[in-house]
Amino acid sequence: MNTILHITQRKKWEQAKNVGSYRADSLDTEGFIHCSQPAQVIKVANYIFANQKGLILLLINSNLVNPEIRYEAADGELFPHIYGELNLDAVYQVINFEPGEDGLFELPSEVVSLG
Repeated sequence: MNTILHITQRKKWEQAKNVGSYRADSLDTEGFIHCSQPAQVIKVANYIFANQKGLILLLINSNLVNPEIRYEAADGELFPHIYGELNLDAVYQVINFEPGEDGLFELPSEVVSLG
């Protein structure tokens, strides 16, 4: 299994469960859902989401994602982008993802083994 990760607000995930699929705001503005590989997620979290609360981390089995996934360059790295609404059955784990007292994130133990 190839795992990709997506950071989102807990309330958006709850809405997705009611609707039956997940749609990030970036799908409307950029045409895709931003994701990270396990080794990239903390850098992304601390750059974009520092000091934000109410977040979760979606662990996604990329083999089960229905829309196309493209690995595209950004900041000298390849990041996975999902080009469509995420089907919920591709998400195999949801982790509470809160920053520490300093406002920064640490890699959850569930993600460490994914490398």
